[in-house]
Amino acid sequence: MKKLIGASAAAGLVLAGLAVPAPASAAPGYSPVKWGACGQDLVDYAAAYDTLKGATLQCAKIKVPLDHDRPRGKKITLALSRIKHTGAKKRGSLVVNPGGPGGTGTDFAVPVAGRASAKLRAAYDIVGFDPRGTGGSGAMSCVADHFDPVRPDYRPKDKGDIAYWLKESKDYAKACGKKYGRLLENMKTTDSARDMELIRQRLGERKLNFYGASYGTYLGGVYATLFPRKVGRMVLDSNVAPSRVWYEANLEQDKAFDRNLNVFFGWVAKHDKTYKVGTTRKAVRAFYYKTRAELAAKPVSVALDPAKPAELTKVGSSELEDSFLVAGYRASSGIWGLLATALAERKAGSDTGIANAYVNLGATEEPTSGFPVYNAVQCTDVQWPRKWKTWKRDAERVHAKHPFVTWGNTWYNTSCLYWPAKAGKPVNVRERAGLPDILLFQATHDAPTPYAGGVELRKRLGGHLVVEDGGLTHGVVQRGNTRIDAYFENYLLTGRLPKKKIVHVDALPQPQPPAAAARTRAVPADEVILGRR
Repeated sequence: MKKLIGASAAAGLVLAGLAVPAPASAAPGYSPVKWGACGQDLVDYAAAYDTLKGATLQCAKIKVPLDHDRPRGKKITLALSRIKHTGAKKRGSLVVNPGGPGGTGTDFAVPVAGRASAKLRAAYDIVGFDPRGTGGSGAMSCVADHFDPVRPDYRPKDKGDIAYWLKESKDYAKACGKKYGRLLENMKTTDSARDMELIRQRLGERKLNFYGASYGTYLGGVYATLFPRKVGRMVLDSNVAPSRVWYEANLEQDKAFDRNLNVFFGWVAKHDKTYKVGTTRKAVRAFYYKTRAELAAKPVSVALDPAKPAELTKVGSSELEDSFLVAGYRASSGIWGLLATALAERKAGSDTGIANAYVNLGATEEPTSGFPVYNAVQCTDVQWPRKWKTWKRDAERVHAKHPFVTWGNTWYNTSCLYWPAKAGKPVNVRERAGLPDILLFQATHDAPTPYAGGVELRKRLGGHLVVEDGGLTHGVVQRGNTRIDAYFENYLLTGRLPKKKIVHVDALPQPQPPAAAARTRAVPADEVILGRR
């Protein structure tokens, strides 16, 4: 959902200069990847991780067929990155995907490597790739100002409001079709799965070792179904339920986000001595919705930089919702503290906190958001309901009990009503002959990919599931839970899985409010959410 915040520059990386030949063991008919230097933004981002000092960061581009059924036809370019293994002997390459769809993997490889143990970095090349249409792989942009503030209130008051949002969705779909044409017919998850198979071959790997989070779990599941005998060690973290892609999955998200925001409101109340918003969850929730209603009637404009008073940050009810949505993704001191401070300052008569929260968490730029790819993939993976009355009925039904994000999420997806590329049939994700046991992770209170997804995907693919009981973090691997990370690393290093098919571990305790000096600062880059879904 959110643009990755660039890390500050620091010294210490050994960077590739001239192209470095890859091993000569690439599959017959496929030339090895030729690695070279990376762009400065990625270099700076990687330099922020002390654990990567002395590591070798390299990048490359490869050609793949636009249409895999026509391998000799038009080609498109995919961007790759890798952090090379540091040990004397490489176990293999670990290809990673952060989700979305629309998330970029060339940058995701950096925190995966940066948070990994020295043993894991010694054993694996960590390889990221930007899926077609994202980042360095031909980043798509259909309407550059699509998310510019102030947006009308997501909650429709009358037929005129509905007509506005449907027109926005239709115009967006039309713009994408006009600009990208045939590419939109080749943006399904199956296309990216087949891209991954070519990446495996170009890397010279006999098997694909893969770590996917969020939508990356569905991508991994599709790959495992299409190429079961090519799977090496596969880790799927925060899992999509294949039976619900994608319309039903979004309705389940609406319910789960509402629940998680209630948890957050309770946390603010628990720390009322710090924030002074309300002593009960009900009171904090009421103040949030009061603020939301006020911003719907009268958006605010705030100059965050005193030296630039003419540069205003504008926030209405929809921008407020986009900002607070992030609280449902992760229980972190930085995210929850920033949002609680926004409410506290609003209650004290200042809108600076709300504007700061929007800049750090809610602001979205369409060219870098992955939103075009989100649509291009989800609208064509499977046929969405063809009639608006179905969407409206379901939105009204869910909103009645779970009002936090239901209408906003509805409008986020309604371009699928008008998408100019034909929808296909979803892959029947399942265990097939030759597929080894895989390892899955799932938090019980995950909102973007609710808990049922982990249970379903384990049943479909087999393998072992590690459940974080009580956790609401989306993407639990490498987030500070040492038991989670021990299972993750032990499996990748040794192939050993938990003794039981389903293992339960306790979630981390809720965060403490950040120190007073940090409450209005930017959220650390390490805590920023990489993908909306």
